[in-house]
Amino acid sequence: MSTAPHLYSLYQQLLDQSLVLLRHASEGQWDELIACEMDYVRAVQKLAEVTQQTPPSSVAQDQLRPVLRAILENESEVKRLLQARMEELSKLVGQSSMQKSVLTTYGKQGGHVLVPQESRDTPSN
Repeated sequence: MSTAPHLYSLYQQLLDQSLVLLRHASEGQWDELIACEMDYVRAVQKLAEVTQQTPPSSVAQDQLRPVLRAILENESEVKRLLQARMEELSKLVGQSSMQKSVLTTYGKQGGHVLVPQESRDTPSN
């Protein structure tokens, strides 16, 4: 088998997998994203091994450049979406910590509800 078609096939598989990751991230399907991520990492490792064993010619590199660019763009967008999700989760954790602090503080009052009393200076009807 010729190296160039095999290499192009590996890059195309990687592009397809990057599109799956991007779709999951775009749709907020974080569990699915994580599940697919290992397949993506394995595909990257396999591609790295193949290119180390047989470096592509300059012609093959020129042909693969658009595919690689698309893969990198997909990765960049997945990273951006992951960063936004991390910020969202960080806010939720912060809110949860604040709620816990408030509950702890009010819990120390032993269930007593503090209600303002009428001022003694105010004439009663």
